Amino acid sequence: MSVLSASASAAFKRNFASSAKAPRLLSGRTLAPTVNHNSSAGLKILAVLYKGGEAAKQEPRLLGSVENQLGIREWLESQGHEYIVTDDKEGPNSVFQKNLKDTDILITTPFHPGYLTRELIEKSPNLKLCVTAGVGSDHIDLNAAVERNIEVLEVTGSNVTSVAEHVVMSILLLVRNFVPAHEMIERGEWQVSEIAKNAYDLEGKVIGTLGAGRIGYRVLERLQPFSPKELLYYDYNALPEAAAKQVNARRVEDLKDFVSQCDIVTVNAPLHEGTRNLINADLLKHFKKGAWLVNTARGAICNAEDVAAALKSGQLNGYAGDVWNVQPAPKDHPWRQMKNKYGGGNGMVPHYSGTTLDAQARYAAGTKQILENYFKGKPQEPANIIVGRGKYETKSYGQR
Repeated sequence: MSVLSASASAAFKRNFASSAKAPRLLSGRTLAPTVNHNSSAGLKILAVLYKGGEAAKQEPRLLGSVENQLGIREWLESQGHEYIVTDDKEGPNSVFQKNLKDTDILITTPFHPGYLTRELIEKSPNLKLCVTAGVGSDHIDLNAAVERNIEVLEVTGSNVTSVAEHVVMSILLLVRNFVPAHEMIERGEWQVSEIAKNAYDLEGKVIGTLGAGRIGYRVLERLQPFSPKELLYYDYNALPEAAAKQVNARRVEDLKDFVSQCDIVTVNAPLHEGTRNLINADLLKHFKKGAWLVNTARGAICNAEDVAAALKSGQLNGYAGDVWNVQPAPKDHPWRQMKNKYGGGNGMVPHYSGTTLDAQARYAAGTKQILENYFKGKPQEPANIIVGRGKYETKSYGQR
């Protein structure tokens, strides 16, 4: 497996039992269980999901929300399990932290991550399994999970296509100077030259992916029809020769050499010790002046202040993505307001690239399958296992 990504999973099927009572809403933030807490057969399962609000009422396929609970409440409660769902995750008095101490299974999501630190793991003696509803488990202290024999699984491949499409969209909106053009129309103005002076074609550009795993490779596939000058990749795992030939991509083994050749760099790598703060002021000096940078992997791979400074100085012409080093991002986060010298170059959005309705169907179904395998003692899909019993089962989170 590459330094970076994950594989595809089955489509969602709505086959859930219907024997449990409807859940009660506690404080508007937590869905209370309706099962017998003393059931000897039951496990306590805690899920930290994002709040859907009116959108979740309007769209029941918004399965990753607190309101729609991954579509598995009735199924879990019909088997005697306790299921607590919340979006309240910050601080010792949060529903998340107060319930962890006797939770058996924790379900989290990259889009509204419940940060499971070493300290919290030490306070959770019953915790046996962590499931990421989606792809990317860096919000969990994986080393601490290894030491405690806590298994960590994710729904590998559930959103790789979704994210790859978002990457290509982000590249295009930066290179074509789309956001300032749309904002101009919203203001009621019309001055083509103000937009065209910083708009380019994707054709003929050198585009590189930092990471050529399941997402990075799909990005390379989708860029081919644009007739780039060259496609490059940087990854500690070389692509198989046939795979590299299929996308006509050349590997560059030195990171500074890699970024210096690219007009556009896209980050498609997981966050771990080797990638945290990887793109900082020092590395940005080696980028082509005026390059574009897209990051839909993890926000903490890039230094927020250094990226904002590079955009302001002109070292970068644009930065886009949907991942932030803290989520939800604070209102004063530098990436919210940063601009290039023309007042554009910012393509940042909330973390949603991997949680389209199609992706939610896949990761909800995948989460249910992981739980079902666990309950029945069946083997898990090997590609889904990040941490097994006391050891890493993947190289995606760095070479161990």
